[in-house]
Amino acid sequence: MHFPYVFYGLLNNGPEERWMLVRIDFKGKLEDKPELRIGVIGCGSHSFRNIFPVFQFVRAKLVATCDYSLDKAKLFCETFGGENYYDDHKDMLAKARLDAVLMIVGNNEFGRPMYPQVAIDCMRAGAHAWVEKPPATLTGEIEEMMRVSKETGKTVMVGYKKIFVQANMKAKELAHSADFGGISMVALQNPEIIPSVDELRAFLVDKKPDETVMMFMEHLCHPVSQMISLLGAPQRMLYERTQLGSGIVIFHFPGDIMATLHFMCGMSMNGGVERTVIVSRQGVESNGRYGGRHIIVDNNLTLTYHRNAGFGYGDETNFYKGGPDENTAVWQPEFSRGQMFNKGLFLLGYYGEVEEFVSAILDDRAPTDGTIEQAWIATHIFEKFIEGPGKMIELKAPPSAN
Repeated sequence: MHFPYVFYGLLNNGPEERWMLVRIDFKGKLEDKPELRIGVIGCGSHSFRNIFPVFQFVRAKLVATCDYSLDKAKLFCETFGGENYYDDHKDMLAKARLDAVLMIVGNNEFGRPMYPQVAIDCMRAGAHAWVEKPPATLTGEIEEMMRVSKETGKTVMVGYKKIFVQANMKAKELAHSADFGGISMVALQNPEIIPSVDELRAFLVDKKPDETVMMFMEHLCHPVSQMISLLGAPQRMLYERTQLGSGIVIFHFPGDIMATLHFMCGMSMNGGVERTVIVSRQGVESNGRYGGRHIIVDNNLTLTYHRNAGFGYGDETNFYKGGPDENTAVWQPEFSRGQMFNKGLFLLGYYGEVEEFVSAILDDRAPTDGTIEQAWIATHIFEKFIEGPGKMIELKAPPSAN
């Protein structure tokens, strides 16, 4: 797959130069708009399937690829229309004249994400930084990225794709609408294993790689980032776990809002894996059992907004009451036509997370989601599991990156 670009010229746009390129728009027509020059570090399976293809659709030009394997970096560069390839990211940063860098790399020998130092190298070289999740093991590493971001004026954003899943974005929009009437509770289901305290201590304190903890660190990001995007930073948490690692986590938020994370290891992975339920305050505050609202997202695909058209109990003879604005509404993509929206790149959030990063830089603003503050909150929650089940754990607010 090659993505054709035609050089158009250099645009001096404020403090940074922007390249004007003729590119293909969503309708297959040519357009000339300012774009970012981007490098990618990490030429692996995930980046091949889900990140490199996004360059077709965002206002960014793939300039350089980097991987420990120079052969892979070369082939990815040629396949996806880049200009140069490297096996050392510092060499790429020194030579490629990049606006931004996307990082999709693995863990070090201790099982810890390598993003903090690489992101810092990018920012100090003058490039904005986008990192895959999990961005770090410890909040101290996040704080160092915050400090360098402030020092250099460069953005660092985390690819929390569940925030950008289109059904989740719509659910958030509905949950914060006047019609919904405020959030009272959120429940999220995910098929993960909560590690034991001994496993967490061995990983976090003794720095011994542990597959269970590494998988938990990697996948806890999904429901936690979605929860943080909806509700902000929690104040307290309490969790319980079975000997097998299934468990429930309860979070308390300001405004008397509660969220629960249900970790259901052992589930079938053949559909129906994840579920989100968002409950409104309407029925609670009116002391009515039948007057509220709730939203359900099933498997990141089907979104249902449940409203009650004014049913009583026991004497109703007709279910078909109320108008379209009073009843349940369902969103479910159709797959009979070649629409953009029925591609996994869009439905699953990969386009959305990269598009937000690119747009934030081009618009000279901070990202609205996937922020470094959200990354601090998510990492803080991961760290706090070491305090163990069955006790109320106090959580801190994130330091400001500004």
